[in-house]
Amino acid sequence: MLTKQTYTRLGETVFQTTLANGLKVILVPKAGFHKTFAVMTTNYGSTDNEFVPRGQSQAVRFPDGIAHFLEHKLFEKEDHDAFDLFGQYGASANAFTSFTQTSYLFATTSHLHENLDILLDFVQQPYFTAATVNKEKGIIGQEIEMYDDDPGWQSYFGMIGQLYPREPLHIDIAGTVDSIDKITADDLYAAYNTFYHPSNMNLIVVGQLDPEETLAWITANQDQKTFGPSQPIERIASPQTPATEIAPTTTRHLTVNRPKVSIGLRGYDEVPAGQAGLAYNVAVSLAFDLLFNDTSDNYLRLYDANVIDDSFGYDFQIQRGAHFAQLAGDTDHPESFVSELTAILTDAPAQLLAAQAQFELVKREAIGRTIGAINSVEAIANQYDGPLFGGATIFDELTVLEGMTFADVQAAMAQFQAASRQTVYTILP
Repeated sequence: MLTKQTYTRLGETVFQTTLANGLKVILVPKAGFHKTFAVMTTNYGSTDNEFVPRGQSQAVRFPDGIAHFLEHKLFEKEDHDAFDLFGQYGASANAFTSFTQTSYLFATTSHLHENLDILLDFVQQPYFTAATVNKEKGIIGQEIEMYDDDPGWQSYFGMIGQLYPREPLHIDIAGTVDSIDKITADDLYAAYNTFYHPSNMNLIVVGQLDPEETLAWITANQDQKTFGPSQPIERIASPQTPATEIAPTTTRHLTVNRPKVSIGLRGYDEVPAGQAGLAYNVAVSLAFDLLFNDTSDNYLRLYDANVIDDSFGYDFQIQRGAHFAQLAGDTDHPESFVSELTAILTDAPAQLLAAQAQFELVKREAIGRTIGAINSVEAIANQYDGPLFGGATIFDELTVLEGMTFADVQAAMAQFQAASRQTVYTILP
């Protein structure tokens, strides 16, 4: 049975249910839209590399990159490729792996029923052999080598590596050429059987759809399949890096025309659970907007001084088990880049007070971006974080934004800053 949540002012309705096998289904009809977008996600990503396989009692350390490797291999079946089936019904398909999730998706303007069946079937019917696994190693190896030569990617993971040297977060999502060479078909089945049970997955469909009809299609597909009972997943957490062990700075030389600098801040404070975590995420993100967006006094001053340019950007992320901020960009003055931005961060309470007059403007800009995203079926689906924020959707994020106060932002930033540790990763020509 579908539960219904209506966001009256937005004219939006979200329908949700959990099937008998544990699969969570979220349906968002969008009147007047021709395109429909569907994403099926498992709560399993690159950081989940040590766990107790389903049906076993001892933890196993699996090769780095196995979640991403599994994502690649699920499309290939014994006698066909899932991409070809989507193509026959006019859909474009893709997949991606993050630190904590793996998602499979398609977009279509027709044949929603058929494409949903293809999505559910190829994700839920694995086929791995030694021969197909070995063939894929060369393909993924080339992808890894491509990112090894990408300065931006190296800057990002260099910063992550400084903040999380003991935790698997610092490992490239695709692994290394050596680590993926160790992956076997049995490894893939062990990971699949542990994390791809419907009870660890969700399916969100957004666009031109009838909720009851769409749910009936999904339910009929699932009723044709047999899954074992749901079991708790035992992930083995790595020891947390003590704050005292975070290296303050590292410099590396690569083939770049200009220096690249990445400043990372690791939060050691405890992120609230459920939708309170979403509010914390929104508040800290607004604080960084006030301090560093392209209309802030800080940005304009540093831009005029040629310390930063249009490459400058910042981000605050909350992942399962981790949260951090990054400020990064190309600069001809890396020492000034670091000293100026560090000074702003150190003086954040006073800096926020100085920017208080801009709060309503920055908040309205964030609301505008979120409303703009609500007009994108892809954004609605991709911004659903599943269990991370208690099942909150982008519509809940907008509600949180609208109720956010300057005092909320001050408090959240103070909490994050008081328990954060900083690192600097610099790439020089």
